[in-house]
Amino acid sequence: MEFSLTNPAVKAFMCGSLSGTCSTLLFQPLDLVKTRLQTLPSSVYPGSGRVGMVTVFLSVVRTEKLFGLWKGVSPSFVRCVPGVGIYFSTYFSLKQHFFSDGGPGPAQAVVLGAGARGVAGVCMLPATVIKARFESGNYHYSSVVGAVRSVCQREGPRALFSGLTATLLRDAPFSGIYVMFYSQTKSRLPTEISQSAYVPLANFSCGVLAGVLASLVTQPADVVKTHIQVSPHLFRRSTDAMRYIYMEHGLRGFFRGGVPRSLRRTMMAAMAWTVYEQLMTRMGLKS
Repeated sequence: MEFSLTNPAVKAFMCGSLSGTCSTLLFQPLDLVKTRLQTLPSSVYPGSGRVGMVTVFLSVVRTEKLFGLWKGVSPSFVRCVPGVGIYFSTYFSLKQHFFSDGGPGPAQAVVLGAGARGVAGVCMLPATVIKARFESGNYHYSSVVGAVRSVCQREGPRALFSGLTATLLRDAPFSGIYVMFYSQTKSRLPTEISQSAYVPLANFSCGVLAGVLASLVTQPADVVKTHIQVSPHLFRRSTDAMRYIYMEHGLRGFFRGGVPRSLRRTMMAAMAWTVYEQLMTRMGLKS
């Protein structure tokens, strides 16, 4: 692909990166709370039992101050900004190549979304690993570069790709299901809405609905992925993490952190798609 600012795929990358910047900064606290819920034992919190999102949120603010909620935002930017750009440029390129004559159907939308997310997920997996470790609170890295250097020296470069299977099992289905619900919901909007000034709000609402459904389906894979990336010395394979989660927490353990993740993924995806489509429209491109 020719790299030029006038290239449609490059424009899609730029629009996606900008939308990723906005959504990452706003919703990082939810991602941190989700990671803590998935990896920290209930005994960490006083009066434990069933630990919820609010308990973790208040604990972080109390022990790490308000800005502690944005711990890990640097690797999140490293991961999400180019990652969202790669996702949307891949999505745009695949859609233009295979569906230039019309929009994809439900099954095609699943394949299109899953394919784009798979490419972005593999490219950005090292940043995902570093981000999960920053957010867990179990590591004390001074910077993203320092974290990468520490992982490579102590565990080898292969550790930067830990949780690849679980990540793909989480991200590809999420994106595929999301794009299917999002595109189908949008196509059923009344003409008076889809051609009015309320289009961004309507698109955002469609994105929220699609995000909730996709998050629920892929939550177990996210829990497994987090355990592998935060504790690679304990879990060599996805099955090891699955066995541990089930033995420690039962089936409910596969849905730990589901509320903050659903909120974050839903709001991030809805905002990213809304901003992306508005920017692409302003550039005269069909998203």
